[in-house]
Amino acid sequence: VQGTGGSSAVSKCSAAARGYIKDRFLQLLAGRRRRRAPLIHRGYYIRARAVDHCVQDFLLKTQSHPRTQILSLGAGFDSLYFRLKDLALLHHTVVYEVDFPNVVCRKATLIKRIKELSELVGNTAGEGFGAITFSGEYYKLLGVDLSKLSELERALEEAGLDNEIPTLFIAEVVLTYMENSRSDALIQWAAEHFSQACFLLYEQVHPEDPFGRVMQQHFSQLNSALHSLAQYPDCEAQQRRFLGRGWTECSVMDMNDFFTCCVPEDEQQRVQSLEPFDEYEEWHLKCSHYFVLAASKGMEPSWTPLLPSVTVPRHAGPVRMAGSVPAAQCAKLSGVPGLRRYGHRSVLIKPNVILTTGGFGEEDGQHRRMRNFHVLSKSAGCWKAGCVTKKNLDKRWGERLYHTVSCLSDSLALVVGGRTSPSSAVLGLLWLKFPETYSASDPDDLAVELVNLQPAAEPATLRWRHSTTEVIFKGEQYLFVYGGCSALDPVLGDWYFLHTRELSNTEIAVEGPVPESRHSHSACSWEGGVLIAGGLGAAEQPLGSVFLLRELEHGFQWQAVETHPPLVPRYSHTAHVHEGKLLLIGGVWFHTSSVPGITVIDLMTGLCLNYVINVEHLEWPLMLHNHSSVFLPNEKELLVIGGGGNCFSFGTHLNPEPVSLSLSNILTS
Repeated sequence: VQGTGGSSAVSKCSAAARGYIKDRFLQLLAGRRRRRAPLIHRGYYIRARAVDHCVQDFLLKTQSHPRTQILSLGAGFDSLYFRLKDLALLHHTVVYEVDFPNVVCRKATLIKRIKELSELVGNTAGEGFGAITFSGEYYKLLGVDLSKLSELERALEEAGLDNEIPTLFIAEVVLTYMENSRSDALIQWAAEHFSQACFLLYEQVHPEDPFGRVMQQHFSQLNSALHSLAQYPDCEAQQRRFLGRGWTECSVMDMNDFFTCCVPEDEQQRVQSLEPFDEYEEWHLKCSHYFVLAASKGMEPSWTPLLPSVTVPRHAGPVRMAGSVPAAQCAKLSGVPGLRRYGHRSVLIKPNVILTTGGFGEEDGQHRRMRNFHVLSKSAGCWKAGCVTKKNLDKRWGERLYHTVSCLSDSLALVVGGRTSPSSAVLGLLWLKFPETYSASDPDDLAVELVNLQPAAEPATLRWRHSTTEVIFKGEQYLFVYGGCSALDPVLGDWYFLHTRELSNTEIAVEGPVPESRHSHSACSWEGGVLIAGGLGAAEQPLGSVFLLRELEHGFQWQAVETHPPLVPRYSHTAHVHEGKLLLIGGVWFHTSSVPGITVIDLMTGLCLNYVINVEHLEWPLMLHNHSSVFLPNEKELLVIGGGGNCFSFGTHLNPEPVSLSLSNILTS
């Protein structure tokens, strides 16, 4: 548990060094500097922002009181006191910090040794008296095990904590490491013994979905199990926990809601532009698995959204499910190297033959951008893996992620766009050439040749997380390239008609209301046009809109597709059309405790039905984002290949093998 505090301090320090938070004291207290990934920076930014929001709200509402106090539980090497003192916000507020005795001893030694810190504390007295390790006029360090409530109460009394003045309790990922009976007793003790108090809690939530399972496994491996999750698995349970233990007001929201509703738009944009970023799924999943709670008693709640005109989006309970779809492992594909990947593309190049390209994954025990291609073929009801022999592959492929592959004939597929890193997307167009006679019943090596195409710098190709969809207009074949990201623009709303024979952009008239810019959406051919569904918008918010690019005599027209009930906004899903029904598979969505399964939209009536995926026969968490899927209409089978990603600081989870979903029950006419 103490190790998690040290790691947290280093991560906060790295976020400060990149400009996410302003805190010149973190480096002095953390001691060591280590560069973290942008995803970690964002995660610790939103944590620090939530705590600062509540602390400053408390100080503002109590500024007329002659004395106030802040009690930080499990403070570790946090810099709260020094930041507030440096900003001249502690005119009449005493800050008490409690942690294990050896932790506070190390912190006290640091403060005494570093002049910049010791000067902000001032004269010290009473050190070494009981649990009081360090004592300044406005700053007290106490070494006590929080799970021993009687010792904590006695130490706080000796240090001068006053239960009659306004008090803010802070617990950042602390109580969850304690047995529930002990943390519940601490919450109740705080409500019963302080007449005017607020309690700020920041912890994890949603333990049973795939991300939550990876999160729990991580902390268990660190020997720091998250005890509160079993009894308090969601925000509502945490709210009931506090209201049932003496607190009269309690507000709670997950960090997606907090970022949307309590961080001003200009500040959101500042954070989003600090460094190249392309881990949206992991960022939003991390935020949906942490919450901030503010409870109060005897005073106004320490919770005022900075944007009062914005209400927190809420669903009226879980998303209603119309049924379930069984998921089955493909036994003969277990352990096949190279299928653990994300950000790749899988395409049906022949009947029952699937080619998978690109992405980031695991091969030979290492995580890396994937250069190797893989082929899957189905014969006699079983999927088998075959080999791909490649020509000109290593030089021309470019280790790309988030590209598209469109099979345009029996022997040709066109690769459009993709990236190597979030700041590089100059990968252009490639033809993939393969034999016309490859048979699924007799899988042998599949020979794939790459042909580099010029010009490679067309605007249509310099993007990733886009879509390419085949359309026929006036007898000519085009790829409709839409949306995505670029190195210059985090979200695109433009489109191109790429003539497949000449590989040139063609001007074709498009009328109607232009859809909101988006990336990580889905696109399918339907009735001569293109169906666009979901995606992530310019404000990094999932979209729930569905549009049809409808063919007209002189061009095309955008037309909104109304669904009822409304489609839950999502992105990073895949999609297929079958007999007038749009199938959306997986993805990431907000504001609901469930994870996306399969959504079926009747394109004639607009009826929108959600189905949960039954994963009881899978031995591992199934993450349905950054995956690819191939639909076999004759068998009504959907094959999901790859998927997953970096689960914040909890490690990388990649679906270990393809999964077969039988859709026969939900696609009966």
